[in-house]
Amino acid sequence: MTENSRTIHAPDALTPEQFGQLAAAGGAAPSLHNSQPWRFRATDDRAGLLVCVDRSRAVPATDPTGRALLVSVGAAVLNIRVAAAALGLATRLRLFPDPGQPDLAAELRFVPPGPGEHPSVDAALHPAITERHSSRQPFTNRDVPERLVGELMAAADQEGVVLAVLEEAETRRVLELTTDAERRTAADIAREAELRSWVRLEAPASDGIPAAALGPLDRDARVPMRSFTGHPPTGVPASARFEPLPQLATFTTPHDDRSAWLRTGMALERVWLLATVNGVRASVLHQAVEWPDTRWQLRDPESGPGYVQIVLRLGFGPPGAETPRRPVAEILQLD
Repeated sequence: MTENSRTIHAPDALTPEQFGQLAAAGGAAPSLHNSQPWRFRATDDRAGLLVCVDRSRAVPATDPTGRALLVSVGAAVLNIRVAAAALGLATRLRLFPDPGQPDLAAELRFVPPGPGEHPSVDAALHPAITERHSSRQPFTNRDVPERLVGELMAAADQEGVVLAVLEEAETRRVLELTTDAERRTAADIAREAELRSWVRLEAPASDGIPAAALGPLDRDARVPMRSFTGHPPTGVPASARFEPLPQLATFTTPHDDRSAWLRTGMALERVWLLATVNGVRASVLHQAVEWPDTRWQLRDPESGPGYVQIVLRLGFGPPGAETPRRPVAEILQLD
């Protein structure tokens, strides 16, 4: 049987090159402060991949419950599924498959597609994995088309998460909560120090946020972009005029547990890749979900119970800068 790096026709072991492709895709996922808190390990039969949490890369002051950490790992899981689809494979996914291994977040088994499965649908997202970057730049006043909004909502629903694109009143309310959370972070010495520890202004690095990716702050203080280098900020671009009313979307789950957090990450990345394919930029406004009370207030009281996991800013504008990535050899274990 012939096997190459693009296609597998039987449930045989994957090659080291193919595992490397999957790990590189997983490692390109978004994460809080670009902390990249994941590790990947091939299964004993080499027909699957285990996704583990790397707690040495946690951000405990900002994320004491590990919620954002698992959202990040979930985004990596989605990228691996997309990369497997580009290899012509379907994925069988189990979340937290072994209660005795608390750091084991997911097991992915790679198999030939069954009847009715179409890997080409997910494979179409594969080029966006390396093109997707957080854009902390000002966007234009052009709204995301309604047709695409519907597709983004369906993409989140595919992972069991509700995506809501906010109307003006809700957008203003969420912006106020985000602004309040940003002020509170500025007054928290531990969080500020932790945040600055992930900024890479000079030396080359394999993680964290380089100067090119920081982006300016809003000159008119309408869009509460995060200040990564303190208050007042230092070593960042000059302030700029942002869109008057950003287009915001929230990701909401009916439960608030580890499974919900992983699914949020998968939904976030699926939506972000689809947006990227369609030329839409995005960045996360994460401040309000980092404080329990502002996070609780993010809920839309008219939509019933639910837990807001992520606030995403969408729009048209310049692409975000690339951020460094850990080498595959550091995150993938084949033995």
